[in-house]
Amino acid sequence: MKRKLMIAGAAFCAALFLFSGIMLFREYHDQKQSAEAFEQVAALVVGESTPEEPESEEAAEPEMTAFEKYAEVFAQNDDLIGWISIPGTRIDYPVMQTKDDPDFYLKHAFDKSYSNYGVPYAAENCDADISDNMVLYGHHMNNGSMFSDLCKYTDEDFYREHKTIYFDTLGGYGEYEVIAAFKTVAYAESGFQYYHFVNAESEAAFDEYVTKCKELSLYDTGVSAAYGDKLITLSTCEYSQTNGRMVVVAKKISSPPVEVDRNEA
Repeated sequence: MKRKLMIAGAAFCAALFLFSGIMLFREYHDQKQSAEAFEQVAALVVGESTPEEPESEEAAEPEMTAFEKYAEVFAQNDDLIGWISIPGTRIDYPVMQTKDDPDFYLKHAFDKSYSNYGVPYAAENCDADISDNMVLYGHHMNNGSMFSDLCKYTDEDFYREHKTIYFDTLGGYGEYEVIAAFKTVAYAESGFQYYHFVNAESEAAFDEYVTKCKELSLYDTGVSAAYGDKLITLSTCEYSQTNGRMVVVAKKISSPPVEVDRNEA
């Protein structure tokens, strides 16, 4: 009996070891596949370059439009609505939207195959270039990819070095300045339901949203927003509490020219 128990125990340990190995390999494979897929998508973006000095103003070429810059990406998947990037972080991804299937890209890759990594995506009730606030979601992955770096905004020093967010849409380029970074809880009355604010029905409604974001902010950025400003709200999971969320809110400050180097740390 003792021998049988030892054999059974050894077999169980071997099976557990094998299962763990398979899961680790699977995770590594998925991670590698996801990274390679996004590299391929990024390669479709028309490169940023500074044109040679024209001989005259009449000879100057018109500036590349945002749609032209991302046209090849859009041709591969017309769910694309824009591109999000934060210099000095790993956040540099296409942004998708499927209004009829809101959370589709929560578990699907850019090519629409199943993926635990997903792709950053906009809430279904948002309209790029129109909504007062674009709510964008992305996973918090253990390997630091997707929107994981948003959680670094808990550190004020990190914020001071990463105040600028770029969110381009097919309609134009966008440079944004962070106004608040906070933690909250989703799907609970005690949490701030930031994901419901998309279009301001009035100046008071806009001010109420901004005021709440500033109240919850982990530190004072010294920056606010006024009615008429365009906002983006980036959201990812935060694991210090059940259904925790890390949220970073920024306001649009300009539409930068295409030659801005956004990969510069």
